[in-house]
Amino acid sequence: MPTFEELENPETNLATEVFSSDGETLGKYYNENRTPIKYEELPKTLIQALVATEDERYYEHSGIDARGTLRAVAYLGTKGGASTITQQLSKLLFSATPDNKLERVLQKLKEWVIAIRLERQYTKEEIITMYLNKYDFLYQAVGIRSASRIYFSKEPKDLKTEEAAVLVAMLKNPILYNPRKEKFKKNALQRRNQVLKQMQKNGYLDEQQKDSLQQLPLKLKFSPEGHDEGVATYFRAYLQSFLKEWIEENPKTNGEKYNIYRDGLKVYTSIDSRMQKYAEEAVEMHMAKLQTEFDRQNKNNKTAPFRDLSKNQIENIITRAIKNSDRWRAMKAKNIPEDKILASFDEKQEMRVFSWKNNTDIDTIMSPRDSIYYYKSFLNTGMMSMDPQTGEVKAWVGGINFKHFKYEHVKQAKRQVGSTFKPFVYATAIDQLHLSPCYELPNTQHTIPAGRHGVSKDWTPKNSSGKYGGMVTLKEALANSLNTITARLIDKTGPEPVIDLLKKLGVDTSEIDPVAAIGLGSVDISVFEMVSAYSTFANKGIYVKPVIVTHIEDKNGTILYQHIPESRDVMSEEAAYVTVKLMEGVTESGSGLRLRTTWAVNAPHYKRAVTGYPYALKNPIAGKTGTTQNQSDGWFMGMVPNLSTGVWVGGEDRSVHFPGITYGQGATMALPIWGIYMNKVYEDESLNVSKADFEAPEELTIEVDCEKAKKENQENNDSEEIPDELDF
Repeated sequence: MPTFEELENPETNLATEVFSSDGETLGKYYNENRTPIKYEELPKTLIQALVATEDERYYEHSGIDARGTLRAVAYLGTKGGASTITQQLSKLLFSATPDNKLERVLQKLKEWVIAIRLERQYTKEEIITMYLNKYDFLYQAVGIRSASRIYFSKEPKDLKTEEAAVLVAMLKNPILYNPRKEKFKKNALQRRNQVLKQMQKNGYLDEQQKDSLQQLPLKLKFSPEGHDEGVATYFRAYLQSFLKEWIEENPKTNGEKYNIYRDGLKVYTSIDSRMQKYAEEAVEMHMAKLQTEFDRQNKNNKTAPFRDLSKNQIENIITRAIKNSDRWRAMKAKNIPEDKILASFDEKQEMRVFSWKNNTDIDTIMSPRDSIYYYKSFLNTGMMSMDPQTGEVKAWVGGINFKHFKYEHVKQAKRQVGSTFKPFVYATAIDQLHLSPCYELPNTQHTIPAGRHGVSKDWTPKNSSGKYGGMVTLKEALANSLNTITARLIDKTGPEPVIDLLKKLGVDTSEIDPVAAIGLGSVDISVFEMVSAYSTFANKGIYVKPVIVTHIEDKNGTILYQHIPESRDVMSEEAAYVTVKLMEGVTESGSGLRLRTTWAVNAPHYKRAVTGYPYALKNPIAGKTGTTQNQSDGWFMGMVPNLSTGVWVGGEDRSVHFPGITYGQGATMALPIWGIYMNKVYEDESLNVSKADFEAPEELTIEVDCEKAKKENQENNDSEEIPDELDF
């Protein structure tokens, strides 16, 4: 006889459920994807369909239907079986399948005994609830709640009568009557209509209702809940590691550790399901189009998808990928010689690979080696969006497809940030020297001599445009990403104060050397760190540590963890505001201007690679684009008063990139994702994303209106000069 552990405590082996801040289920962690619900949450029509189809005399017997049993014996099972709902529940408690008829007879007898004991111990309602919570509907849909969500994308209480009938129809055989399987759809429809007929026979439907429902087509809204599927897949993968660390430090009262796959925890996150959806849609829209253009430009590239590498360097990359693959590890574990393993990577075979065509897998034939080249050719992305005031992370997209690209690009990956680093240099100078965005400096090459600021030889950075001359304001300099001005600023402040600022902004600076070149973005920083750092500017100089989990409950609703906000003052409110005003110039006249304009709507390269244009955003936006050497990394950081969002785009390998700056710059690769995303969140008025101005300090001593300052200077016929003591 099986133990009664599950009967005494039916809520075991429960999936941990992850919730968004707006109450939606983002996903689950499970061995068995089962989230039990109460009888009160079951729709009346579902219960009626179950009883009418599986056990017409359910409320009359005590576990065994004598009449049904006699009929089954008399007709040798040809006129229906004898199993009651209670017996079917008892059958589910057996883990083993009988090997022969004798074992089946013995198990049947045990089922009868257990069914009778179940009826004595539980109410009819509890038995129905346990049965529906236990049944496996396939596709990781264990229990009625998972089945309802996976097959129809809704909670059980929202099931229509015909949908409830589909799920009840599957109880007879979840394979043979599975509506998801194409070859069994006809069976599923016929069985559903039989359920409706049984409901009419037992008085739950009238003839007209039955006929009307039977005429309806079989419609699903299939939403798989596998670990590789659904929304926020990359976020859920990171959250999984967060929970494992939490479990190690927070044991149960009895000393045991929580199990996220069995204990039915409820994890409440900061992610907003609507914003997450818009972020994923923005990524899919742009990356699919950008990839098409990237592939087009690689057609004549003899070393595609790589550039600037020798054959030996490429072979080293591929060999490293081979030895890091699951296939290599599996064959190595079987003690297969390396030469044979390598040879197997050149043997063509059937496989399913990712494709942007309908964003789904396609069947193809290629060798494992060719599949590595294939996957290396994809551009990838990382995107995060957070509330600067609360630190709550609202959206997290760590890549283009979690199933095929497991490496995560929000927190796990660190990439060279390019010119998105420059605001940190400007902010340091503003905080130290009280500079105005309107201060003018000469746009001429500036040399930092060898021996100063970690420079080993004279360092004279050039502007990417190659243009020099005249005086420019700090606002103009940042808008046009002039390297000459950044060099002048970091020469005065020194790199150490910039690194100190970064550390206060939550950036891991352990591998950042105090050299002048960091001012041009030669350092590697994650999207996660960049977004939280930029958010400090929007939050008036106060750094708030990003929040991903607000609280955790056990299966009974007891709070096990409650987030405690962490914040610190990093810079003055005035310095933060002035830095924001500097970055507004990027979207008013610099590389971010395309967020507002429509002038390039017919430009060939916009049509080929830029998605969602024109964005026609009119509200204040502070931001910065970034492009690294050889176009390996494209960035856009953008902020409005209550939302800070960062986007990175590039190849997994830095040698996978566009051949030129037109397509390879951050304004083409990353900015469109930001623009699409922001238009979507603005269209959803329930999100209350701000379109207002950034709030100015009550006492602002630094002039930020450069037009006003220029006018006053003209009126006074007195140009503004940099104080001699600044020594630029």
